[in-house]
Amino acid sequence: MEFGPSMGTIFKAVAKGFFLQKAGNQAQKQRNKLAHCMSRLGILEERHKAFGEVAILQELQALCLERIHTGLKSHSCNECGKSFIEKRSLTLHQRRHTGVKPFTCSACGKNFFSKSGTLIKHQKIHTGEKPFTCTEYGKSVFSKSALKRHQVIHSTVKPFTCTECNKSFSQKEHLTKHKKIHTIERFPCSECDKSLSSKGILMKHQKIHTGEKPFTCSECDKSFTEKNTLIIHQRIHTGEKPFTCTECGKSFSEKGTLIKHQKIHTGEKPFTCSECDKSFTEKNTLIIHQRIHTGEKPFTCTECGKSFSEKGTLIKHQKIHTGEKPFTCSECDKSFTEKNTLTVHQRIHTGE
Repeated sequence: MEFGPSMGTIFKAVAKGFFLQKAGNQAQKQRNKLAHCMSRLGILEERHKAFGEVAILQELQALCLERIHTGLKSHSCNECGKSFIEKRSLTLHQRRHTGVKPFTCSACGKNFFSKSGTLIKHQKIHTGEKPFTCTEYGKSVFSKSALKRHQVIHSTVKPFTCTECNKSFSQKEHLTKHKKIHTIERFPCSECDKSLSSKGILMKHQKIHTGEKPFTCSECDKSFTEKNTLIIHQRIHTGEKPFTCTECGKSFSEKGTLIKHQKIHTGEKPFTCSECDKSFTEKNTLIIHQRIHTGEKPFTCTECGKSFSEKGTLIKHQKIHTGEKPFTCSECDKSFTEKNTLTVHQRIHTGE
């Protein structure tokens, strides 16, 4: 019996694309697949084997697949102890702790943890590409995961349940976010004792206390703590509105504003009040609404002590004390505290 080369020699040959050079296209595909598998899973030489060339490939492929299916996770995070099958997955995970986002969108300047997943998906917002369509509603979305999230609208099933408090969620990412309430490890701020879910978010938060605003607008000299906030702000000067609604053609300067707007067309109201069953498009609107039931008024005027359920209402009220009237009629120079009041007033002149 003729013994084959050492496993180390085989690994090097396969990885470099020299092994089975004359075995045809099918073997070439096997070789390429195996080289990719080995490079990602880091299989090491253990002993010599006396197999034929194709049999060696099959054996090595089996080892690769076995490692995937048995769930062997040899790459562990030294921050939180979470383990991964692939080193690449660990590298991506660790960016959650460091806050590093090395991949930047050339269209809007937003940064991302990974290129193949989040950045490429994000760029479809700018290109308008929506290859995934809902069979129920006919709506098209830019990713498979976005389609799954949309299809939740058609179903009341909440398959993801928290093992700590038994609360159920329709989407896995909502459960993951919820679980952070129960987890022990947090990153406390030394200034205000607020605890954050990651080191990166903590670093951003601490800029509130330091007053650090390294990103300055070249047009008006206004400064910001984050580069992304500066990019969004600069659209005020440029008039750029890169996010367009595919339903009505209306454009927006921020993605979040577009998402809110699109709910007008879909009729989606995923946030429901547990007291009266009234539903809302935004979670923040639900929180404000619930204050009707609780009577909570967390925003207090420092001048007269009057309290309000919304911050915006407090800001309007404070203008009574300051006498501020920033909205002026171009026809008669009369000034008003609110833009809406000015709009109503201008109808006197227009006869609208």
